[in-house]
Amino acid sequence: MQVPAPDALAQEFVRFSLQAGVLRFGEFKTKAGRLSPYFFNAGLFDDGAKLGRLAEFYARRLLASGLEFDMLFGPAYKGITLAAAVAIELARAGRNVPYAYNRKEAKDHGEGGVLVGAPVRGRVLIVDDVISAGTSVRESIALISAAGATPCGVAIALDRQEKATEGGADAPWSAVQYVQQHLGLPVAAVATLADLLQLLETSDDAELRQHRAPVRAYRERYGV
Repeated sequence: MQVPAPDALAQEFVRFSLQAGVLRFGEFKTKAGRLSPYFFNAGLFDDGAKLGRLAEFYARRLLASGLEFDMLFGPAYKGITLAAAVAIELARAGRNVPYAYNRKEAKDHGEGGVLVGAPVRGRVLIVDDVISAGTSVRESIALISAAGATPCGVAIALDRQEKATEGGADAPWSAVQYVQQHLGLPVAAVATLADLLQLLETSDDAELRQHRAPVRAYRERYGV
C-alpha cells in the first residue's frame, strides 16, 4: 500500500493546533453523541498571535486551492472573527478582498438588516471553523443568494472526515461531502483527520504516539 505524501501545510497546522492547545486528546462527547478521542476547539485561538497564525493558514490554503472568489462571508458567530482575520491576512499576501457577516437577529435601527460589512455581491466564499452538519452553510447560502450574490465555496480549519448523522443514523457521507455533493460547493480545509493521523503515525514523540490507536479506531468506526 502506497502511503500518500504528507501535506506540508496541513502537518504544520496540526502541530500548531496541538501546541496552541486547540487540538486535544482524551475522551470527548461530540454533538452526535459519539465518544471522540480528540477534540478541536477553534474558540481557543483566543489571542492575537494565535488568531493571526490561524488566518495565515487559511490564506495559504485558499491561495493554493485555485478557488475563485470575490469576497468573504463569516457566519455568526465564529465565522465573523475568522472572515475578518482571513481578509487581513489575504490583504497582507497581496489579495485584498471585502468581507461581510450576518447578525443572528435583524437590527431595526441604524443601518438595519441582517448583513453587516461590505455589500454582498459576486462570488462569495464562506469562512467557518468546521462543518458539523451543514446547517450553518445552508443558512449562509440562503443569505448570500437573497442578496443576489453567488456562494462559491467554503473554507474550514479541520475536516473531521466522519459520517454525518441524520435522525440518529450514520449517513453514507460526511458533513463536508454533503456540502460538496448535495449543496454543490467546493470545500477547502486547512487539514483533515487523515493529516492528524499521519502526524501521529510518523511522530517520534512517545506521548503523541500513544494516541494513534484510539484515533485510528475512531476513524475506522466513523470515518468516510
